[in-house]
Amino acid sequence: MGTWKTRGLRGSALEEYINYSNEKYREAGLALIQKIPTPITPIDIDKSTRHITLAYFDKKSTVDYIGAVQGIPVCFDAKECATSGFSLANVHEHQFKFMCEFEKQGGVAFLIIFFKSLDKIMYVPLSDLKVFMDRMYTCGKKSFKFEELNLEYEIPKKGDIIVHYLESLSLYLSDK
Repeated sequence: MGTWKTRGLRGSALEEYINYSNEKYREAGLALIQKIPTPITPIDIDKSTRHITLAYFDKKSTVDYIGAVQGIPVCFDAKECATSGFSLANVHEHQFKFMCEFEKQGGVAFLIIFFKSLDKIMYVPLSDLKVFMDRMYTCGKKSFKFEELNLEYEIPKKGDIIVHYLESLSLYLSDK
């Protein structure tokens, strides 16, 4: 059980953009995706602001988002990294396992990664993540570079949808 005592875990800009994109998708009837809250038990609450200042994580969370896109079950996690390399330590074993089990049930699992230094957002299908995880388990390489990703899966900003990941998902499904 982990402890939370920071203002840094309240959500990222990437998640805010994804939440907004998901709302636009819902309004257009394209997808119904929900943000999965991380279950916590509050321990200390600042009575003046009514903010939680100390809490314990109840259990390990699975992924950040789950839902359906045009009848296809999807789940994904949103990640950010400061450099052009992504550390696989950011993908927890229980998250990876959940995504693998999700796909065994006929769903589609993926990561959305924001490479801050490059100002690029990438769709990373579970099949690609498996390659990097297998490499880590066999060779010990604990990260991958932006250049190793399928650059066709870069997520565009389109109109008022900042993280328009449905295009990358559609391309991935047509490539399968």
